[in-house]
Amino acid sequence: MIAVEGLTKLYGGRTALDHVSFEVPKGEIFGFVGPNGAGKTTTLRILAALLEPTAGRALVDGADVTEHPDLVHERLGYMPDFFGVYDQLTAGEYLDFYAACYRQPKARRKKIADDLLELVGLTDRRDQAVDTLSRGLKQRLCLARALVHDPAVLLLDEPASGLDPRARVEMREILKELQTMGKTIIISSHILPELTELCTMIGIIDQGRMRATGPVQEVIRQLTTGRRLRITVLGHKEEAAAVLKPLPAVHEVVTVNGAIEAHYDGDDAAAAGILQALTAAGIKVSGFSQLEGGLEDAFMKATSEDI
Repeated sequence: MIAVEGLTKLYGGRTALDHVSFEVPKGEIFGFVGPNGAGKTTTLRILAALLEPTAGRALVDGADVTEHPDLVHERLGYMPDFFGVYDQLTAGEYLDFYAACYRQPKARRKKIADDLLELVGLTDRRDQAVDTLSRGLKQRLCLARALVHDPAVLLLDEPASGLDPRARVEMREILKELQTMGKTIIISSHILPELTELCTMIGIIDQGRMRATGPVQEVIRQLTTGRRLRITVLGHKEEAAAVLKPLPAVHEVVTVNGAIEAHYDGDDAAAAGILQALTAAGIKVSGFSQLEGGLEDAFMKATSEDI
């Protein structure tokens, strides 16, 4: 649904995007992460056919963003990081106005607004003035605005920015519902733990260059070096640590929340050898499990080294 090939954007002598390439298949939720100024918003604006690239190509549902911007606008809904609202309109009038902008027939506009208000949980706010809505409710309304023409692709730039924890959970549930409806979604966000739960794919950008892209867990495995074991023992942890530290595969042993974490290099056979060494030394092991590296670890690795 989205294909980006060698996308480059120059602002004077500054390179905002440097040959960025990635793909997002139909029905995926793609998390687009990177430090401030990394090029996320520039990429989204190019995909939305609001900004022309200096070089490279970007296709949205088969439409080239430079050659066929009108087709892109028909197939894509864009929610920017700073959204404008018409404060004197009610929520229902606001959606009716944007449905008219997308040339939706007048006879259908009320149903479109009603359906979208129900989708984002604002049915009871239909007649409420937009300027009286909380930030979280305005975020939901602006998401509904991006859906008035039933686009196949959604670009959401920091959709959870400034939201409280409950509002973020509600936004996440709405996005999951949109995925079940067949939408392809790109989310730019700094809230990494939530992206791990929500997204099926991830792209990490830094200094205008794509550092990693692919399925979430695959990217995490590629970028997190070494492996970790969480070990709980009955008895003295010091004795278990004394057994672990001399082992060739183990390069660090720490205690976290009452359990031992052993950082080691190797495969499952190496982990089995560590467990065997503990039991051979008479250590009573009550828990032994692998710890997966998180998206935060992968992000730090990707944005701190030239990979």
